[in-house]
Amino acid sequence: MRRRGDLDAVEDARLPLNQIVEGNCLEVLTRLPAQSVDLIFADPPYHLQLEQALLRPDQTVVAGVDDGWDQFVDSAAYDQFTEQWLSACRRVLKADGTIWVIGSYHNIFRVGKIMMDLGYWILNDIIWHKTNPMPNFHGTRFQNATETLIWAKKSKEQKRYTFHYQAMKHFNDEKQMQNVWYLPLCTGAERLKIDGKKAHSTQKPEALLYRVLLASTNPGDLVLDPFFGSGTTGAVAKKLQRNYIGIEIAPAYIELARRRIDSISVSALSERELVTPSRRHQPRISLGQLIEAHYLAVGQRLFSRDRREEATIKADGHLVWRDQHGSMHRLAALAQQRPASNGWEYWYCEDTEGNLVSIDDLRERYRREQGLA
Repeated sequence: MRRRGDLDAVEDARLPLNQIVEGNCLEVLTRLPAQSVDLIFADPPYHLQLEQALLRPDQTVVAGVDDGWDQFVDSAAYDQFTEQWLSACRRVLKADGTIWVIGSYHNIFRVGKIMMDLGYWILNDIIWHKTNPMPNFHGTRFQNATETLIWAKKSKEQKRYTFHYQAMKHFNDEKQMQNVWYLPLCTGAERLKIDGKKAHSTQKPEALLYRVLLASTNPGDLVLDPFFGSGTTGAVAKKLQRNYIGIEIAPAYIELARRRIDSISVSALSERELVTPSRRHQPRISLGQLIEAHYLAVGQRLFSRDRREEATIKADGHLVWRDQHGSMHRLAALAQQRPASNGWEYWYCEDTEGNLVSIDDLRERYRREQGLA
């Protein structure tokens, strides 16, 4: 995990850390130092261009997004604005930083094209599947139940960026997290209201930002949100002990976000509570080392989790599966008819009571007991 050093401290003196800056993001971004931000989360205008009120079957009006900040003369004007703020964001993003942009079908494809033209390199598209979406009241189209997040690094050549794969796996019940996230819309007590009405028409749920920040930032990192709105990014950043800078043009939203973030009381958390160590940074352990240390034995049988496949350990640390000899990774791939597979996660051994134990867990036990964890 990258740690903030003396150079970061010097940069911090020039940055409005944990503050909301009032103004147009195109102007405010020019005042931030180049390469000063670890992560950007952007929820820009969607350019919905609603031409008439949206009515329910009972003729009541749906509170759609008809705010002034979402209005543009035409698509060309929207594209120009998008190119300008994305360019400004790329300037302030660190060389090892990444950016997330969320949008609907109205704008996300235009945004993605502009991002690629500017030199960003897309890592993933994340589909936010809303578990409680608004219905299509008139039955004229499919129900729109998703929004798309684009996660990108600064350039194709960029080698390093933050991704906490293991933390996301833990978060997902020990399964590799996929790019479809099932999360509800922001409702209930979390939804900010004024006089019983939504305070912000597009408030995002904290659960969404929690995954974004947990996956792609470290404690103490600086997160920039150029369209701060109701302050969800800042609220989650504070809870996870990240720093933030919010840029917002509407004074009413700024006051709303400040009250929201100031009301959050968090206890200081230790690195142990906030950080999931990456296995890539742990000492490499081979199957042969487990054999030498008597955690496994030559001739011992290994099994797939469903016990349908069985292999035998050879003296050289390879396995025998059916009529094949090879590494545990190669044979795991063959057993699953895949081009590649992680043998540590595929193969299991039996304990003294006949229960299956992952050899990956056995490897972790070896690291702990040998003082290598």
